[in-house]
Amino acid sequence: MDKKQKTVMIVEDDLILNLLYESYLEKLGYGAEGELVYGKTAIEIAKRIKPDLILMDISLEGEMDGIDAMLEIRKFSDVPVIYITGNSDPYHVERAKETNYLDYLVKPIEFDVLKESLEKNFEKL
Repeated sequence: MDKKQKTVMIVEDDLILNLLYESYLEKLGYGAEGELVYGKTAIEIAKRIKPDLILMDISLEGEMDGIDAMLEIRKFSDVPVIYITGNSDPYHVERAKETNYLDYLVKPIEFDVLKESLEKNFEKL
């Protein structure tokens, strides 16, 4: 499948970072669905749009973090996930493993790092 046909859903509660990642994805030729700041909303949107990949922040607004949201998404989808987070501590890394993630990127995320992760991981899909 051509990458231009792939949709990446961005779940990030920092709207400036959300726009930055959306810009990165557009430069790389991916479709981006962004401005999702709540885990519950991410679950609903993932059901509706069936993204090819999710960029998921771990710390989100509301009662549900990104790992909890992915655990819920896993109940109906095996969509690949790349975590984008400031939480690189062992607790979060171990919890994230339950979701079978593709990559775990620690903020700040540069364009080239995201590009490399996407290219490496979309080859597996």
